[in-house]
Amino acid sequence: MKMSRRRSLALLSVVALMLASTLLFLYLKSNSNQTTSYTESRDLIGRIKQLNAQWETEILKARIAAQYNYDSLVTPQTEITQLWERFTRLESHHGRNESPVWQDSHEAYLTAIQEKTRLVEQFKSHNAVLRNSLAYLPNVEDDIQQQLAQLVDGDKLQLQNIATDTYDLLLSSLEFSQLTSDDRAADILLGLNKLGVNKQRLPEPFHAPIDVLSNHIALILREQPVVNRLLENIEAIPVAERLDDITRLLNTDQQQVVAVDQRYHFYMLVFSTLLVLLLVYLAIHLMRSFTVINRVNKALHTANDDLELRVEERTRELRDTQSELLDSARQAGMAEIATNVLHNVGNVLNSVNISADLVSRKLRASKAQGLRKAMQLINEHPDDLGAFLTQDQKGKLLPGYLNQLVEAIALEQQGMTDELAQLSKSVDHIKDIVATQQSYAGANSLLEPLHISELLEDALRMNSGALTRHHVRVIKEYGEVPLFMGDKHRLLLILINLISNAKYAMSGLSNRPRQMTLGVKIVDDTTLQISVKDDGEGIAEENMTRIFAHGFTTRKEGHGFGLHSCALAAIEMNGHLTAHSDGPGKGAQFTLQIPLKTVMEQA
Repeated sequence: MKMSRRRSLALLSVVALMLASTLLFLYLKSNSNQTTSYTESRDLIGRIKQLNAQWETEILKARIAAQYNYDSLVTPQTEITQLWERFTRLESHHGRNESPVWQDSHEAYLTAIQEKTRLVEQFKSHNAVLRNSLAYLPNVEDDIQQQLAQLVDGDKLQLQNIATDTYDLLLSSLEFSQLTSDDRAADILLGLNKLGVNKQRLPEPFHAPIDVLSNHIALILREQPVVNRLLENIEAIPVAERLDDITRLLNTDQQQVVAVDQRYHFYMLVFSTLLVLLLVYLAIHLMRSFTVINRVNKALHTANDDLELRVEERTRELRDTQSELLDSARQAGMAEIATNVLHNVGNVLNSVNISADLVSRKLRASKAQGLRKAMQLINEHPDDLGAFLTQDQKGKLLPGYLNQLVEAIALEQQGMTDELAQLSKSVDHIKDIVATQQSYAGANSLLEPLHISELLEDALRMNSGALTRHHVRVIKEYGEVPLFMGDKHRLLLILINLISNAKYAMSGLSNRPRQMTLGVKIVDDTTLQISVKDDGEGIAEENMTRIFAHGFTTRKEGHGFGLHSCALAAIEMNGHLTAHSDGPGKGAQFTLQIPLKTVMEQA
């Protein structure tokens, strides 16, 4: 039943999570800023169309102006280019440039604007020449008329006819610049011929002005149709139509985006409704579950109170046993005040404390407390005990409960017996360590004959419990060393610390066997060298210079004076203690070197 309920809750939680994820996805998809981008894009296209119309207006103004500054034709073109670059960046940001339809519309617009720019450049060139000639015609004609008026000789009627023909030719040229037609072009050609004939009738000074006038009129006759044709071609270029096509594409795409957003909003509404209904169902289900849990907890508290009252007498006996165990643990803890040399006793005390704690917890959680409650139920029915055990609901459960209680108490007693046996072994081991240390009691600086192998064995024996518990294999590489004079206390202090540290360095090693190597040899016939090597965590390069400093330690439970006291003890014996490691994870080796003074040398 519980498993089925848990599976149902897990399934509902997964469904709720999926609905929430879907809502988040739909929210992100429906809250895009594409609508704003379409408005901005249309605004840019509209401004480009306005500038294009302004550009065409300026071209028409240049068509009829006598003198004109063409900067007004460059400014709209420059602004159109800038606005188009902004439009292209905006479209590229939203990925619309990747569509073939968009690419075709962009290419069509660029082709049209490039062609229009080319024609405008041609128009500026031809129109500049045309405007210059038109502006120059009145001046030349005035010069000719003034010179004709100054002539006093000759046929006045003939001079008047020449002046009239010249003026008519000028008017025809000006009219041709405004209303270009083949008839007017023919009239101008006829006038030019007359002007050429009249030139021969006039004195030599008239020839140059008449040639200039004829050249300008011929240029107007040639350039005016070109300018008109360029204007027609410029007007025929469908820049505005291409911009309208782009605007239609924007409108179409925006309508599609709006439709998608509306669909996403509809989906959000549906999934939101489902999620709300699911959450309401879960809330109701949780409220019911809390009600059941509270009712069960109250029943459990009531049953627990009854059991505590019934096993009070049995608990008193267990408390006495617990008091004895606590006294033993307290006595074992007093060994922690020993000297630095005996700090390895703490390793054994850890196992003692663990065993005592396990026994204490078993006593506190003992099933034997239920015995008194069971007896209380029996005592409540002294006269109808048979009927109570066979007819009452609680009475029917009582024999089975007592059987289970007996089995539980037996298991608890067996467990406590095992822990007490382990505790006894640990206490015996502490006695062995203390007995070994007592044999070294004496003056701190006393020199006496020593066998280095025996000293190493004593150090190993003091650490044997921890080494065995950590499954450390000890390899002994002892060379031949004669009997020498040394300080037992200081040497033992150093060896115990180095062996203990090596054991701690390998406590986290799990991928290979834990192996410690003890080495002894004589160097240069004058120095005794003792090395302790481990395959543990190694030493980082930045810690090599601080490894022997007072208070420095890399262990959480370390105090930081072990290696420091060892280094000081080595110096006091005129020796030195060094450390070497290839780096983290590659183990470490500590080497002690002291002067070798054999017994024979001392004698």
